[in-house]
Amino acid sequence: MALILHIETATNICSVALSDNKKLLALRETAKTNSHSELVTVFIQEVMAEAKTALQQIDAVSVSMGPGSYTGLRIGVSVAKGLCYALDKPLISVGTLTAMAYGAVQQTTEMDSTLLLCPMLDARRMEVYYALYTKNLDEFQEPAAEIMDEHSFSELLKSHNLLLFGDGMEKCKTLFEKNSAVNFIDGFLPSAKFMILPALEKFRTGNFENVAYFEPFYLKDFIAGKPNVKGLK
Repeated sequence: MALILHIETATNICSVALSDNKKLLALRETAKTNSHSELVTVFIQEVMAEAKTALQQIDAVSVSMGPGSYTGLRIGVSVAKGLCYALDKPLISVGTLTAMAYGAVQQTTEMDSTLLLCPMLDARRMEVYYALYTKNLDEFQEPAAEIMDEHSFSELLKSHNLLLFGDGMEKCKTLFEKNSAVNFIDGFLPSAKFMILPALEKFRTGNFENVAYFEPFYLKDFIAGKPNVKGLK
């Protein structure tokens, strides 16, 4: 038995799940903008109540580690570390793009040997966070931040098909929609339930983070924007 609490706040989705081994016991999530700090602890309480389980009974906490929203990552990691400290439980990190790839496999029925999964997150303007995975969920290309144009993936598409999904896909869909080697999953949303399998793998091998020193995977340095306040120049 591995009772794991999963927290996903790295994206626009605020999502919390509780699993027992591979089984999803409870899930709460919302796409409400800027709701992470307000709802993540509420969702934790609700999933535990639905499963009739006390927090002290969990075996580990898994958290979506990025890349993604700077603020969202800080919220999720802070909550996860706080729980691990208080409950003396191990911390598991799951790559945000990796979890998305696991989710896409669950939603895709036909996958040939040339297909690569390409989860994408919006990184502002025409830039996206993305990575590439085989149909067996092996990492083909590590996470990167890249500005997309019509030449992106040109060499790769000579030998592979791509399956694009995530909110970053929308900004570059027009670049590839006429290319038969590129397909899309419309409406794909990240979810804490997609963290269950990769987190379970790490739990079984004892691949835990140092709670004191663990930091999110931001991928890019944070650059604060100028405040948009009327009357200030």
